[in-house]
Amino acid sequence: MTERHIIRPSEANTRDVFEYALLRVVPRIERGECVNAGVLVYCRAQSYVGARTHLDEARLLALDPAADVAGIRAALGAVEGVCAGGEAAGQAAVDDAGRRFRWLIAPRSTVVQPGPVHTGLTVDPAAEAARLLDLLVR
Repeated sequence: MTERHIIRPSEANTRDVFEYALLRVVPRIERGECVNAGVLVYCRAQSYVGARTHLDEARLLALDPAADVAGIRAALGAVEGVCAGGEAAGQAAVDDAGRRFRWLIAPRSTVVQPGPVHTGLTVDPAAEAARLLDLLVR
């Protein structure tokens, strides 16, 4: 048995629980095919919500040569804006990080869709977002 998942009492407060979901692009809803294009990360303990995106145009166009790449990039940018807060978040700017995350992960039948939510432990949720983008999207 390995001890990599065992948290000792001295380590209990060094890492915080975080949640994440993939952002998927589904260019043709009727076909159900998708391309991972980003990751949403939320850490309640640190009041952090962030998104990192990367659109692989070649993969997208392989699924649908007529895909609206500019529109999809705009939608992904809007997700990043909601996470960042401020003016870019529009009406969501007044919501706390948790409400913005929950709104972004709500199921929807649009071209950019959130995947299921997963959890983990982290010291730095922003670094975790970058790590997950490299691991699951790029």
